[in-house]
Amino acid sequence: MPHANAGPDEAERHVFVYGTLRRGGSNDITRLRPAPRLVGAAVVAGALYDFGAYPGLVLGGEGMVIGEVYAIEEALERVLDVIEGIGPRPVGKYIRREVAVVVDGRRLRCLVYEVDPLYLSVQQVPRIARGDWLAWSA
Repeated sequence: MPHANAGPDEAERHVFVYGTLRRGGSNDITRLRPAPRLVGAAVVAGALYDFGAYPGLVLGGEGMVIGEVYAIEEALERVLDVIEGIGPRPVGKYIRREVAVVVDGRRLRCLVYEVDPLYLSVQQVPRIARGDWLAWSA
């Protein structure tokens, strides 16, 4: 439970979305419920890969991946886990991580769904050079 003196950002969960969950994507997070609140555009260090209908992010390295940060409720976090195959019996494509993301000069802890490196290692998929799924898939 958050402290009584916690600011709004401390009491909220945040998620960084970079693929189909971005505004305009096939799983646009703004259509999900409970409704998220857009915090702003952001980038994370990493590489983006094209799996056909969706991308996969590998965190770290010199590349940058473009995305959006949203404030979400716990109920929406559970919905996102289902979409990304996270749960008691994960399907093995994604791992939920927490990373620091800077949005409008503020450093926020954000959930991010990273492609499992073991899953990526057996795939023959192209890297998305500019790190922008929506531009790549348009």
